[in-house]
Amino acid sequence: MDRLRVLIVDDSLVIRAMIEEIIEKHPGSRVVGTASDIPTARRMMEDLVPNVLTLDLAMPGTNGLNFLAELIERPHPPIVVVSSATTAYSEMEDAAIALGAYACFDKAHVVSRADQFVQVLKDAAMRRPRDVLPSLPPRAAKPK
Repeated sequence: MDRLRVLIVDDSLVIRAMIEEIIEKHPGSRVVGTASDIPTARRMMEDLVPNVLTLDLAMPGTNGLNFLAELIERPHPPIVVVSSATTAYSEMEDAAIALGAYACFDKAHVVSRADQFVQVLKDAAMRRPRDVLPSLPPRAAKPK
């Protein structure tokens, strides 16, 4: 049985393929589906029962933040936002976390920090609290 079952939600075919390749290289991890838009992701969440989602924020139609706001009202798998808009200490990162994202990962670092990225997904799937993730530095106060 796969311990990590991921649904990738991103409008970029290249990014979906890149994330899928990274995840599939790790034993016990697999991508159960990919969605290029939020309506497809909604259907796939019910049909495929992933235990974690990756979510881009810049999506056609319903954007990622609106999807997070929608999901806050109902049970759903943990969500790791993968977006170039969620750099450390950014307003978008704060907004995504406030709307229930488990963690945010800067899309620019997914390849160079692939092992860390997959560990974040695994931790999310096991619902470990964000503040004890060994692979992420603690969230410090924003620099002044």
